[in-house]
Amino acid sequence: MALLDSDLATSWLARGLGRSYGDTAVNAAGAVVDMTRLNRMRSFDPETGVLECEGGVSLSEILEAFVPRGWFPPVVPGTRFVTVAGAVANDVHGKNHHVDGSFGNFVESVELWTPGHGVITCSPAEEPELFWATVGGVGLTGVILSLRLRLRRVESAWISADYERCPNLDAALDTLDATDRDFPYSVGWVDCMARDESLGRTVLMRGRPAHPSQLPPGRAGRPLEIPRRMNVSVPVDFPQFILNPYSIRAFNDLFYFLNRPVAGRLVDYEKYFFPLDRILHWNRMYGRRGFVQYQATFPMEGRAGLRRLLEKCSLARRASFLAVLKRFGAAGNGLLSHPMPGYTLTLDLPNTPGLEPFLREMDQILLEHGGRLYLAKDAAAAPETIAAMYPRLDEFRDVCRGVDPEGLLGSDLSRRLNITTGGGADHE
Repeated sequence: MALLDSDLATSWLARGLGRSYGDTAVNAAGAVVDMTRLNRMRSFDPETGVLECEGGVSLSEILEAFVPRGWFPPVVPGTRFVTVAGAVANDVHGKNHHVDGSFGNFVESVELWTPGHGVITCSPAEEPELFWATVGGVGLTGVILSLRLRLRRVESAWISADYERCPNLDAALDTLDATDRDFPYSVGWVDCMARDESLGRTVLMRGRPAHPSQLPPGRAGRPLEIPRRMNVSVPVDFPQFILNPYSIRAFNDLFYFLNRPVAGRLVDYEKYFFPLDRILHWNRMYGRRGFVQYQATFPMEGRAGLRRLLEKCSLARRASFLAVLKRFGAAGNGLLSHPMPGYTLTLDLPNTPGLEPFLREMDQILLEHGGRLYLAKDAAAAPETIAAMYPRLDEFRDVCRGVDPEGLLGSDLSRRLNITTGGGADHE
């Protein structure tokens, strides 16, 4: 607290584990405060499942402490290496959004330090405007010191997963529409290189929590334990020529045909929810240039836009071998929360020449079909694009002016997109 109350810099930002893909947690014009040591768990109520913890506690630490006791975070993104404060600030979503919504739905209250008013406790009932500006507010309303989060009871640490091939995008979306109500968790891997009648062919991976009786005899007596695995590391940056349309097409063909249809495959939670967490430095596979992650969400009536986006990637040979499709449920209450009812597609695009104008063309497709980008993944959008995609942006700016009247909180993202200022330069 003494550090926060001191004169840190003219512009500063709190940062957790740094898993956002763009410039959300970068502040080249000022200071960044590492919050990961604010990581104590204060209390837990086994009757309600409410955990009170500091903002630097990671989902990984919660999983290690509470899965053996039969509790699980209500929403998890694709990595467990995020802090709870980061999960709130980006209102993260997971494979169960179509049923449960995003992370903010399970946060009962937040203890927030603000530049203008010091520490404020906010919740959906107390200071609700500030609370819902903080949920999804990418760290621009203040520093999340602690929060109260509702965990969920589980009987095992395993998922009963069904794998199904869909020959094209329409078949995948139709299947999600028809069956998502039967599966609390669902996700699809999409082949972005496929064309014509196979455009958007998908492997769907839908799951339900496994009951201990479904586990094999060796596991049934220990349903909350999972196998211990060794991490695998990518030791060096791959040469740029290795990642090309031909190698990615070969990978996609292999992945599609290896994942044969099966029902009730038992998968532990680490393998189902966090498949990349055991591959250290996996980003090195993209070489020194790296990649840009692009998450596009279309409303339910925006199928044609999703098809156009895939066609554009396929024809431009801008391949992604990690393309993920999900169906979103109800929109969140956060002023800048990303999800809306519809479909979301996440692409990892190699950072090759001409990528930025290509992304702007993708943005235009999104705008024409009523879609939006996810701020936690954005790296190149224009301010007017985000303003058109987030209709409550002016409400968010009003809240920021109230808690940070001097404009001390800032990030490269906020300056690039004029998030807090509405068109002018950020306060420096």
